[in-house]
Amino acid sequence: MKTELIIRSNSSDIDFALLKDGKLIELNKETTDNKFSVGDIFLAKIGKVLTGLNASFVNVGYPKDGFLHYHDLGAKVQSLNNFIKKVSTGKYKEFTLKNFRFEKDIHKDGSINDVIKSGQNLLVQIVKEPISTKGPRLSSELSIAGRFLVLVPFSDRISVSQKIEDSKEKDRLKRLVKSIKPKGFGVILRTVAEGKKVAELDKDLQNSLDRWKTMCKRIANTNTPTKVLSELNRASSILRDLMNDSFTNIVTNDETLKLEIKEYLQEIYPEKEKIVKLHKSSTPIFEKYGIERQIKTSFGKTVSMSRGAYLVIEHTEALHVIDVNSGNRSNKAGSQEETALEVNLIAATEIARQLQLRDMGGIIVIDFIDMHRAENRNKLFQHLKEHMSLDRTKHKILPPSKFGLIQITRQRVRPELSIKTTEPNPNKNGEVEAPIVLLDKIEADLERVISNPKNKNVVLNVHPFIASYLTKGISSIRFRWYLKHKKWITIIPRDAYNYLQYKFKIVRK
Repeated sequence: MKTELIIRSNSSDIDFALLKDGKLIELNKETTDNKFSVGDIFLAKIGKVLTGLNASFVNVGYPKDGFLHYHDLGAKVQSLNNFIKKVSTGKYKEFTLKNFRFEKDIHKDGSINDVIKSGQNLLVQIVKEPISTKGPRLSSELSIAGRFLVLVPFSDRISVSQKIEDSKEKDRLKRLVKSIKPKGFGVILRTVAEGKKVAELDKDLQNSLDRWKTMCKRIANTNTPTKVLSELNRASSILRDLMNDSFTNIVTNDETLKLEIKEYLQEIYPEKEKIVKLHKSSTPIFEKYGIERQIKTSFGKTVSMSRGAYLVIEHTEALHVIDVNSGNRSNKAGSQEETALEVNLIAATEIARQLQLRDMGGIIVIDFIDMHRAENRNKLFQHLKEHMSLDRTKHKILPPSKFGLIQITRQRVRPELSIKTTEPNPNKNGEVEAPIVLLDKIEADLERVISNPKNKNVVLNVHPFIASYLTKGISSIRFRWYLKHKKWITIIPRDAYNYLQYKFKIVRK
């Protein structure tokens, strides 16, 4: 499988498209003004303590206070409280926790009033970004993610990713980490740690420790609320979590971003540094790799699949509903049951992609086509689980119900990605102008552009429908332009354009 990461940088945000064999499976956006990302750590101030909810509101600097439940405090929150007090006053400067005296664990069924008080400072980490009218969801059980392992302060536990199934490999990794782990820190070994040597693990551990020490230095004499540790930027976090031998291409249209990615790859995967490239083509980067077209066809209410089948995706306040339809596909199967199974398997593959692509969270209910045989329902369930196993977000899939419904819960940590795929009708009467009307406008602008002798290489960007209209046939409109002006006009179809949108560009050579 060939994996590519395509990064488009604009003035206000950065878009990340992850492709597998050319198919878009993940789309992320990082805005420059987003100061509250999952993984960020803040020195925050406790606000109102809600005894009835056993939770507290916390001021992290967002217009809406964050929410911290008792169960998200972590067993070692008393030790964390004591640590913050000592570091804030400058009495404790040994951030390794080697000689730090730990407090007793809090009781798992205790009251938040006994642990934190309104007005006190506390280190909290964002586990769920602000969504809609709600502030961020917080935890004071801190963790610092690295390439191969996650560092957990105020813990001594060593655990291994459940995706590493070999028991001997798990034992080997635990022994290695035990030999290098500093006192007072726990470690969670990630899936990519499988087969790694102690030197690689130790280097990653030291990098995470350095980030912890840098964060602790910021706590002293800091006003609250303040961000004291930022999660890696989106490009680096994607590469940290996903980078493997299947990556063949990382392309960006930003020179600075290219250098940052190469520098990060030198640390985590130096042999892949050469796959980072700068996009230099006059064709926009998302057009070049077919991403714009896939976005338009993947984010609508109706999603087409192979052989005429399609999905209908509805969103409500409480849940998402997906309906599977066989459409007008030709039936080559031997029976209705076989047809239903074939369409359902195709749909399951696409649904796994859609959940990841749109980052849909919460409760998802899928209405597959009814199947009467238990073995077929089980085959569908296993097929969906297999394709969902590639999803990094925590999720749980229930077996098909008696009504043929499959329910999925998927963790929601950031707002769902929603892209508008419909365009306003250019005509108030419900009709659009004929291409010939638009042609008059284009030709008028073309006359103006060509009249300048410096404009030797002219490129016209238009909607794909209009591009086809201009280039169709041997004696096309473009060819007539060539005979009239003695200049060949390059026409580029732009999937991102509205029907009546066009733009001339001059390519200086």
